[in-house]
Amino acid sequence: MSEQTIALVTGANQGIGYEIAAGLGALGWNVGVGDHNRERQQDAVAKLRAAGVDAFAVAIDVTDDASVAAAARQLEEHAGRLDVLVNNAGATGAWPQLPTTLDLDSARAAVETNVFGMIRVINAMLPLLRRSAHPRIVNQSSHVGSLTLQTTPGVELGELSGAYAPTKTYLNAVTIQYVKELADSHILINNACPGYVATELTDYQGFRTPQQGAAIAIKLATLPDDGPTGQLFDDEGVVPW
Repeated sequence: MSEQTIALVTGANQGIGYEIAAGLGALGWNVGVGDHNRERQQDAVAKLRAAGVDAFAVAIDVTDDASVAAAARQLEEHAGRLDVLVNNAGATGAWPQLPTTLDLDSARAAVETNVFGMIRVINAMLPLLRRSAHPRIVNQSSHVGSLTLQTTPGVELGELSGAYAPTKTYLNAVTIQYVKELADSHILINNACPGYVATELTDYQGFRTPQQGAAIAIKLATLPDDGPTGQLFDDEGVVPW
């Protein structure tokens, strides 16, 4: 691109989201650090700037219509367009998540963030993305959202998850619908599987680092114009739906 690339990463104050912002910023991009926790967000922006990243804060709560609309207005004023949107914000819901004893309020909260939040943000940012010469959307999914992997004998995906895993399956399904609707556009839309990463979301139980988990989202955010769209990826390649 002849102009500086403008990106927004939601849920970017720590963990994988922070590392995605850092990785994109290392490319010389102008990166919006999206989050609703103002104190953590400011700390993240300061840390990124100290590392040489051209970062700026975007106050956004993906579960709130007014907040997302305000974030879109900020980006409109900031650059008049958006080149890359990384929907990284996520929630697991309370554990345990046995389907027979599932806390429905907790499950609803996970859907609100992981699915409806993604829809809310994409729809608000779409007019800005349409102004980009090379628009990309990356949605943070998970191996646990793959129905194929969930039903393959011998594949271990952790404890039963009656809320979190289905939200990622739902996210995958909605992504496919976006790809179909926007097929005539030049927006590339893909989902990323970061793996089992040690973050606050996993209570730091994962075996991968946030930087490792961020790698696939960074790769999908930087795809060439003839790159793939409408697929689910991890570091090794395509993951079956």
